[in-house]
Amino acid sequence: MGWLWTLIVGAIIGAIAGAVTNRGQSMGCIANIIAGLIGASVGKALFGAWGPSLAGMPLIPSILGAVIVVAVVSFFVGGRD
Repeated sequence: MGWLWTLIVGAIIGAIAGAVTNRGQSMGCIANIIAGLIGASVGKALFGAWGPSLAGMPLIPSILGAVIVVAVVSFFVGGRD
C-alpha cells in the first residue's frame, strides 16, 4: 500500500509542476507521476528535506525539483509554442 501512496503523491507533485510551467495539458498521468518522483529526488538532493512531507517526500523541495525537471524536459523535448 505504501507504493500506491507514493505514486499518488508523485502524480500530485507532477501535476502541480505541470501547472506551474504551463505544461500540464501536454503531460499525461504517467508523465506526471514520473516527473513527480524524479522531481522529488532532484529537489531533495538540491534543496534538502525541509518542510512538510507526504509518503517520504518533502513537499516544497519536491515541487521545486519537479518544476525544474518539467522545465528542462520541456526545453529539450517540447515543441515550439
